[in-house]
Amino acid sequence: MNQTWPTDALAPGSRVRVVRAQDWDGPWEVEFTGAIDAMGAPDPNEQARALDGELLYWVAFDTPQRDSAGDGPYRKAQIWGRHLRAEPAPEA
Repeated sequence: MNQTWPTDALAPGSRVRVVRAQDWDGPWEVEFTGAIDAMGAPDPNEQARALDGELLYWVAFDTPQRDSAGDGPYRKAQIWGRHLRAEPAPEA
């Protein structure tokens, strides 16, 4: 697993909201929050439908989630960058 963190990527521990796709019913049942996980650095998304320069991030979910097919619950997954929105850090 790649451990070289890209300089322009979301940092490990960053709070994020996982959002649904605008053009189809997925990839998750609902929107939810989590944190960028440090288990592996973001990888370039090499899928045919990836955006130019899009990264894949490991995200640890605050609560277990099901994908749009109803599979799961998952506690962590690799998420396409287009489905992530930065969230403010929780107040201490």
